[in-house]
Amino acid sequence: MSEKLPLILGSRSVFRREQLVRLGLVFQTASPDIDETPIEGEHAQSTALRLAAGKARSLVAQFPNALIIGADQVAWCNQCQLGKPMNVANAQQMLTALSGKRIEFYSAIVLLNTVSGRMQQHVDHTVVTMRELTEMQIRRYLEREPDAVYCAGAAKSEGLGAALLAKIDSTDPNALIGLPIFRLIDFLNNEGVEVL
Repeated sequence: MSEKLPLILGSRSVFRREQLVRLGLVFQTASPDIDETPIEGEHAQSTALRLAAGKARSLVAQFPNALIIGADQVAWCNQCQLGKPMNVANAQQMLTALSGKRIEFYSAIVLLNTVSGRMQQHVDHTVVTMRELTEMQIRRYLEREPDAVYCAGAAKSEGLGAALLAKIDSTDPNALIGLPIFRLIDFLNNEGVEVL
């Protein structure tokens, strides 16, 4: 029965949508409506999972018979969470502060079956080491990769952002883009949805 349930990506992210398209899955997108403000003292991993689950749950009334994917990513460096800069000035400031630093990315994913109520969840941990960057390199990067302002830590790793990075430690390279695909495939298989 669950394999006939429509698949919903509860995300506004074009990057996550592109990841699902590459898997050849039939799905539709919906914009979740939740407050994404971090809770004071909350660790980045907990924030990412809380928001991913909240995004999926916020769409239950709209999609009462579906499999809903909720996802969120939070970057952590210098004992604080890094959001999406949302403009060039913030991105320049953020990348200057991150130059040469080690950043942890927590990429949470949930799959909610709105019929059974089962929610599978996972948080992927990726550690990125940034190169030492000059002001000119940061400016050129942001000119050539304008979408980076919509990425956590302003690092769009699947594009030119790869030039910012010295090293990535990850069990799933897809997670840094926004969706831990390896775990999502497991979750879908558990619901009777086969990718292959």
